[in-house]
Amino acid sequence: MKAVILAGGSGTRLHPLTLATNKHLFAVYDRPVIYYAIEKLVEAGIYKIMIVTSGTHVEDFIKLLGSGKHFLRPDGKQIQIVYGIQNEPNGIAFGLYIAKEYVGKDDCLLYLGDNIFDDTLIDHIKDFKGGAKVFLKRVKDPQRFGVATLGTDNRVVKIEEKPRKPKSNLAVTGLYLYDSTVFDKMADQQPSERGEYEITYINNKYLAEGRLDAVILKKPWFDVGTFDSLLEASVYMRKRRLKVKKDK
Repeated sequence: MKAVILAGGSGTRLHPLTLATNKHLFAVYDRPVIYYAIEKLVEAGIYKIMIVTSGTHVEDFIKLLGSGKHFLRPDGKQIQIVYGIQNEPNGIAFGLYIAKEYVGKDDCLLYLGDNIFDDTLIDHIKDFKGGAKVFLKRVKDPQRFGVATLGTDNRVVKIEEKPRKPKSNLAVTGLYLYDSTVFDKMADQQPSERGEYEITYINNKYLAEGRLDAVILKKPWFDVGTFDSLLEASVYMRKRRLKVKKDK
């Protein structure tokens, strides 16, 4: 399995900070935001990663991460990090499509790089048998997110994008597992009303096939796209790091 981390976007909610740099390079306590995504993937046994970002910031990521020399596999070898350029912020699905040749016939994990997850992904990746899988989290304000309704066996029966009256409190987070048919499902996709290629379109293709499963996350999840969530994530990670040091 390969992974694609999307690390583009204009970060308008974090202006003026993002006028100078990419939000995925901001610090969350003791490391950049992008580190949390890479570390989570390496922990789960995914060692081939493409980072998709804008041409404006790709050199900053290369300077920070290089080809992956700071991240090692259990056998001591470094992981592989390569880069893709998304020239315009034209949607999550388009960002994934940039990685088509890199992913090839492999399954892939799509990770929105401004998300930080405390849950481990190890078992979910081992258990993946094709189709697609979305990762959900119960939230107090589901109207801010894509919201999933589940049927039996954690099969998704409906996804609504930022509904005024949500039918559940299960928010769709920035983490997705797809089999090798994902790129075929993009063939006839058109931009949405807001001019973007939406990942919801792809998820609904799997939903129509009855092949969209869900995982409900149990531990904290942060979408560090606002000042408050960035601070909240930093405070949480500081407490977590200090606890680990104390327990050693």
